[in-house]
Amino acid sequence: FRMADDATLADLLARYAAPAARTDELITTLDLDASHPLPVAPWFEPGASWSVRRTLLHVIGETAQHAGHADIIRESIDGAKTMG
Repeated sequence: FRMADDATLADLLARYAAPAARTDELITTLDLDASHPLPVAPWFEPGASWSVRRTLLHVIGETAQHAGHADIIRESIDGAKTMG
């Protein structure tokens, strides 16, 4: 992601609104117990599958981790601490 020089906070929030709304829709309509196969990758066991619930929890965890990284960068720039 690279923010354009002429982008505003309103622009960024507008770009985020559609995927956020779609995520909300999926969370409320999908069967959380349904299972889906994982792609072939060295970090997954062959033939492994996850439930929709586990996938959503994984996405939430990844998002929180990356938000934490962004907060560390922001703290190094402005010195403000948000958690004490």
